[in-house]
Amino acid sequence: MNKFQITVYLSFLALAFLVTENAFSQNTKLAKKSFITKEKIGQVQGQDVFEYTLQNKTGMQVQLLTYGAAITNIVTADKYGKMSSVVLGFDSIAHYAGKENSLMGSTVGRVANRIANKKFTLDGHEYTLSSDIHGGVNGFDKRIWKSKEISKKNELSVEMTYFSKDGEEGFPGNLAVSVTFTLKNNNDVVIDYKATTDKATPLVLTNHTYFNLSGGKETKTLNTELTVLADQFLEYGDGSMPTGKILTVKEMPFDFTSPKTIGKDIEKVQQYTNGYDVTFALRNQTGKLALAAKAFEPLSGRVLEVYTTEPGVVFYSGNWLNEKVKGRNGVPYTKNGAFCLETQHYPNSINTPAFPNTVLRPKETFSSQTIYRFLVRDH
Repeated sequence: MNKFQITVYLSFLALAFLVTENAFSQNTKLAKKSFITKEKIGQVQGQDVFEYTLQNKTGMQVQLLTYGAAITNIVTADKYGKMSSVVLGFDSIAHYAGKENSLMGSTVGRVANRIANKKFTLDGHEYTLSSDIHGGVNGFDKRIWKSKEISKKNELSVEMTYFSKDGEEGFPGNLAVSVTFTLKNNNDVVIDYKATTDKATPLVLTNHTYFNLSGGKETKTLNTELTVLADQFLEYGDGSMPTGKILTVKEMPFDFTSPKTIGKDIEKVQQYTNGYDVTFALRNQTGKLALAAKAFEPLSGRVLEVYTTEPGVVFYSGNWLNEKVKGRNGVPYTKNGAFCLETQHYPNSINTPAFPNTVLRPKETFSSQTIYRFLVRDH
């Protein structure tokens, strides 16, 4: 090959490299485009239900449903860069509105978790509720929320609002609630809760997303390592109802003060109940945002960090999930196939004066924040 041929050949290689580099750059830009879409996916109770899809600049996606103000899907990358879903969900609105939906990704209220005997007394009046758990027979998880997109610089947000009328499910006061979901470019999913009332009422809000960080590689989450920043937990009796006592986790199967797989001590818990369904009293009781828990899934390398302003977190190990119920893509659920980390005030606080206050009064504004942060690590 003479000098002229070599020069032409090298020029051709340089041009090919530039074209390839430009194409790669364009594809990268396309892959990192952030957006929000809104789609009507059906009706419940004669009302339209909408699904939002939020995608940030890393390609991570979060899907939301106006039925139950629910997180229906979170798609993140594993340590190899492969994107897959890390939460349980259903394929249709009919499934979400059906009896088999175990609060899948839902916003839970007016009072999440439990109130003993369906009763409480507030300001001299006794109130009787429709149920002792999760806000009543038709709690916030079974309501259709209004929604709107919120413009924030470099952030994607959807605000959902619901007006709970005085007497709904037995609770006093007209309550205006807003839940804002934000997907940030650092892969934070931020949930901001706000509420006001015209009459004193108990209020405990949480989100009930079921996580399986393996992205489908594991049907159970027993190998997921969990850390909870709590030295104490709420003693509970029948039906996981707190007794009012707060105990130390030391030398108990509830000790997650250092990383431990969910499955390591679960059999010790299952001697008494069907698995973990425990409220931890977090070290942080200041009302300011702080790390509450961390989960690591070794196969995928995914890490979930949970930050909250709340005093407690409920760890639920998916004890009642079963193969009779089919989730997304027709895949059956399995017992312990996912876990929940529900940030909230303590269960039955309205009947337990020693627990942190859960009563919201007129002229006050309830405000709470929880962040689900998604990361990856190699080992």
